[in-house]
Amino acid sequence: MKKTIRFIDLFAGIGGIRKGFEIACEKNNFNSKCVFTSEIKPHAIAVLNQNHPNETVNGDITEINASDIPDFDFLLAGFPCQAFSSAGKRLGFSDSRGILFFEVARILEEKKPFGFVLENVEGLVTHDRANSKDKIGRTLSTILEILLNLGYKINWRVLNAKDFGVPQERKRIYIIGTKTDIPNMDCFEKKTAVLKDVLQSGLLNVKSDFVDLVLSHYSIENLYGKSIKDKRGGDNNIHSWDIEYRGAVSEEQKKLLNLMLKERRKKKWAEEYGIDWMDGMPLTINQIKTFYDSENLEDMLKDLVDKSYLKEEYPKRKVNNKRVQDPTLPKGYNIVAGKMSFEINKILDPNGLAPTLVAMDMGHIFVVDGNGLRTLSLREGLRLFGYPEDYKFDIEKNLGYDLLGNTVVVPVIAEVSHRLLQVYKKEGDFV
Repeated sequence: MKKTIRFIDLFAGIGGIRKGFEIACEKNNFNSKCVFTSEIKPHAIAVLNQNHPNETVNGDITEINASDIPDFDFLLAGFPCQAFSSAGKRLGFSDSRGILFFEVARILEEKKPFGFVLENVEGLVTHDRANSKDKIGRTLSTILEILLNLGYKINWRVLNAKDFGVPQERKRIYIIGTKTDIPNMDCFEKKTAVLKDVLQSGLLNVKSDFVDLVLSHYSIENLYGKSIKDKRGGDNNIHSWDIEYRGAVSEEQKKLLNLMLKERRKKKWAEEYGIDWMDGMPLTINQIKTFYDSENLEDMLKDLVDKSYLKEEYPKRKVNNKRVQDPTLPKGYNIVAGKMSFEINKILDPNGLAPTLVAMDMGHIFVVDGNGLRTLSLREGLRLFGYPEDYKFDIEKNLGYDLLGNTVVVPVIAEVSHRLLQVYKKEGDFV
């Protein structure tokens, strides 16, 4: 008779860690049973109920006594990562969301399960380093020390989804541990995939003035892998002036804008102003003349300001760790629009990988479908995280994007959990 492994799923999201763990159990000839789930986001709970209709989802884990949780063998937790993410303020344990790790520790101490699987953002590794040469920061050191003091033999790695058969560049830290032995986290079999392996075809394309403008300037094939934003350059970037989004732009004005894009990042301008350097300094007309001099320069700049390709602003000085414009310094010209300023942020290359998908970006990521452009379908989104085809995800698209941007990559969890279960197998003669 097969052994049944009992587990709990904390900060469950849409159940990705659970799904990966269940896949690993099946691979190792174990039955698996989730005896407790905790999640607070209503639309995540709706998805959990779709996939596990006969189970109860418990609410806020901070309000649940560990003694009220059924006994279990493994704890699974993708504890909230915003406090450690490069996208957040990186406050770590001083942020209440960072403190939620201590809920994991509290339950491990009370229930003493055989092992655990924890997942978090890559930024956790170096968060709060004492100095820049340290391999890990004080936050991760504290987490590892707590787990060791609870009697667990632990291992951790930063793994990338693209090496596990998922066409997404997504690095995450995985921390696993058991009561008896250190799990091996070396030499995972490398599997690769590209976007066209998961994309659907014949879906409804987006019809909008912005999309029409892009398609009127670029062929479909020339859009593969392109980003659309103004504050960065390079061959894979389209600027608003390339598609004349805010009005007609002469070739000379385009040349000027492209030069300003590079020049505004140079540190010498900060030295001239007598302020700390920041990426993207406003430049005075005299500074601009040092790299682009034309008798029409003033008129060109005024026209670009009138059309909102450029703006006039004072350089920013650091005050109490914030950057504020300093009106005692001469005004200069700066690029207006940055990331997420346009309907499309990036058009994915079907022969390449998706970037790390985050909730706030997903609605601005487009794919080519036939002769048009569209956003990712929710099924494509699930595939980009390795969810099986039968996984239910009946939810509004914007809510689905929010959930996907915060979920885990199922095949990575499955492989990591497999290593954990190899240790568990040593403890008994299982069928």
